[in-house]
Amino acid sequence: MTSPAILVCSTTGERLDSYLAQLRGDLSRSHIQRLIRQGHVLVNGQTARPSTRLAVGDHVQVHLPETPSQELVPEAMPLNVVYQDDQVVVVDKPAGLTVHPGPGHSQGTLVNALLSHYPDLKEVGDPMRPGLVHRLDADTSGLMVVARTPLAYESLSRQMRNRTVAKVYLALVRGHPKPQEGVIEAPIARHPRDRQRMGIVAEGRQATTHYLTIKLFNGFALLEVRPHTGRTHQIRVHMAALGHPVAGDAKYGGRVPFLRRQFLHAHRLGFDLPPAATHVEFNSPLPPDLENALATLEPSP
Repeated sequence: MTSPAILVCSTTGERLDSYLAQLRGDLSRSHIQRLIRQGHVLVNGQTARPSTRLAVGDHVQVHLPETPSQELVPEAMPLNVVYQDDQVVVVDKPAGLTVHPGPGHSQGTLVNALLSHYPDLKEVGDPMRPGLVHRLDADTSGLMVVARTPLAYESLSRQMRNRTVAKVYLALVRGHPKPQEGVIEAPIARHPRDRQRMGIVAEGRQATTHYLTIKLFNGFALLEVRPHTGRTHQIRVHMAALGHPVAGDAKYGGRVPFLRRQFLHAHRLGFDLPPAATHVEFNSPLPPDLENALATLEPSP
């Protein structure tokens, strides 16, 4: 990431996104709003919203992430395709595979593999994230749907915005959550002091996660988790804030000796297939590494 630029505001009452759009004519307003929402813009050291009103003397700190190469290279990599038609493809992503190119990951991503199998994907959606309407962390395994046409991209994006896509994860967490079923509502934004982490931040974006305990082990619990919003690291941040970090998640306090990655798997995915809006649902079983981890645990008495 490039060194941050620090600006001192000389006006009062102007929206943060408008202020930056005037100063940075090389960046579109939508790009600026995305940077703000992702926590790359701080006002007086705190995360903010695009609509935040500035005052004279406010310090605006802008971090511009390094821009990856604009040429995405198709790569012949295996894909576990669960379903495909002429509008969408559903894949079961393995752990360890980064979804799209970014700083440090210009190649070898899911997008590179998708472009090899579906060349027309490059014309769909964001040029650097073609076809993607949601994502999984690199070390999270499981189901993703990818749009193959602009029609499908708009349909799936709208379903994501309206929160009608059913996304169900299996997560092993440290400890036994009480109550055994609950809803976590806490705003999430990039951590103001650690840019590699997200955190519970008062000025962050609203986030809601429902969890249900499926099975208890000695010192751990297997949960079914449904994020109703799609914030970065949402499940990991919310469970850690509850005092029950995802097992194997070293970034958020869940390090354990029997896992090399977080125990988080996108187990079920349901949505309306474009263009006819027929509802479909797909399931993915736990991969072997997570099944083996469960086998090492003793059931709770």
